Amino acid sequence: MAILLRRANPLPGFVPATGLTLIYLSLLVLIPLAAIVIRAAGLSAAEFWHVVTSPEALASYRLTFGAAFTAAAINAVFGFIVAWVLVRYRFPLRRLLDALIDLPFALPTAVAGIALATLYGSSGWLGRPLAVLGVQVAYTPAGVFVALIFVGLPFVVRTVQPVIQELEIEQEEAAGSLGANRWQVFRRVILPALWPAVVTGFTLALARGIGEYGSVIFIAGNIPGVSQITPVVIVTRLQEFDYPAASAVAVTLLAISLLLLLAINGLQQWRARREGRG
Repeated sequence: MAILLRRANPLPGFVPATGLTLIYLSLLVLIPLAAIVIRAAGLSAAEFWHVVTSPEALASYRLTFGAAFTAAAINAVFGFIVAWVLVRYRFPLRRLLDALIDLPFALPTAVAGIALATLYGSSGWLGRPLAVLGVQVAYTPAGVFVALIFVGLPFVVRTVQPVIQELEIEQEEAAGSLGANRWQVFRRVILPALWPAVVTGFTLALARGIGEYGSVIFIAGNIPGVSQITPVVIVTRLQEFDYPAASAVAVTLLAISLLLLLAINGLQQWRARREGRG
């Protein structure tokens, strides 16, 4: 039986499959990341610390991670609502709306940035009424926030949507028949089933927001210390041919991103184990 199962396996054996995987990941991920670390290692410890803790760099960290985290959190809430509406309700132009969700995936980021800057500019359709209210979005930190919401929403919707489609409505009806109100059904039946997908979508949106560049540079204004994100700081260093400094900031951004993502994944696993014991 074991021989038959091995022969029926359409993929190569463990050793060649693992070898191909490691080679592929090394060429695309590990070697480029190692090159950045090696280039940053050309700086002394004092020089490295001076570069990554400069006022310009620190301000960019605060804006990049703060805007990315906030935008991902908002997308987690409204992305869940959008996915729920697309799956559970039928209304005119639903298919068109469903297709528009993928627009940030297909749209070049530079085009998205120009469109957002035009829309939220002082003479734009949304920028003009906001300016009357004393609110300015374009060329401010708020522009970074808007751009990251735009590019991050599809990650949440497309992650949560298939899980909602697989939910059994009979469980919700059974909970209702036992006397549970809508909030109790949502909290005890729906949310536990969707929570892993929501956290995954949040993590994907957060990762995209941290590394976003193209859509942000056209609407943020890129003022050092005010509306300049960390990827712009890296590009600025590259334009100045200061490759070690650019690598140092990139390594710092990479390290903080990995720690943040590991913390989120660890929290998700802890919650899953806790629910399993409960």
